[in-house]
Amino acid sequence: MEERISGHTGLLALIGSPVGHSGSPAMYNYSFARLGLDYVYVAFDIQVPEVKAAIEAMKTFRMRGCNVTMPCKTEAAKYMDNLSPAARIIGAVNTIVNDQGKLTGHITDGQGFVDNLKDHGIDIQGKKITVAGGGGAATAIQVQCALDGAREISIFNIKDEFFPRTLETAEKIRVEVPGIVVNVYDIADTECMTREIQSSDIFANATIVGMKPMEGETVVKDTAAFRPGLVVADAVYDPEETRLLREAKEAGCTCINGKGMLLWQGVAAFKLYTGRDMPVEEVKERFFS
Repeated sequence: MEERISGHTGLLALIGSPVGHSGSPAMYNYSFARLGLDYVYVAFDIQVPEVKAAIEAMKTFRMRGCNVTMPCKTEAAKYMDNLSPAARIIGAVNTIVNDQGKLTGHITDGQGFVDNLKDHGIDIQGKKITVAGGGGAATAIQVQCALDGAREISIFNIKDEFFPRTLETAEKIRVEVPGIVVNVYDIADTECMTREIQSSDIFANATIVGMKPMEGETVVKDTAAFRPGLVVADAVYDPEETRLLREAKEAGCTCINGKGMLLWQGVAAFKLYTGRDMPVEEVKERFFS
């Protein structure tokens, strides 16, 4: 590493908290070295009240940009000069590109989901997708699928004090993508959820259900929802095979775990920073196998 850092080396970073577990520095620095790009990528543990100062520092140090993880994505969006269409709808960013002091905020989480599907030979265009969840990852998936041509989206979320936010997201999607059908349902309505999944091309779990220590749980309570030909994608990547995917696989579904989404959102950000394609196959083998 020290052999390739010079007075001209550009700086990129991850901000958020916690960041010590992140694999992003290793993935990005490997890719920079592999392609001969004069950048280095580090991680800074930043809390929400520190976001404004961190972004000002990014400008001061003329950093090329940074990735933003929880809990800072919404706060960071407030300080952008421009927002991508998806970031504008969602009101959050996970990738900031600095072009000579002008900051553009992007959200590549949904792009990572869509590109991971493409990597498995599945196109979202013209498809019906049912999504479980109304948080950051779920919203990013819903918005990107709409922007990329999904014909219908059914959203299931917990009917709590945050449920109105899910309804607002659905309305924003309808305004942004005229003609798309977007419906929001209570995730506790098992019968409705089963029907919607049965009539879908793709089902996505974008909740934390299935993640450790909830690896014994699943958002799909009735396995009658599954059938051969249905694509079931889980945003959870630890464990790699959740109960949802295991039961869907037993029913003949095409199953995709969350590791690919994690990879492809980074691939999209890398392209925004450098204009180059990350050496994806090498990165897959080295960091995601």
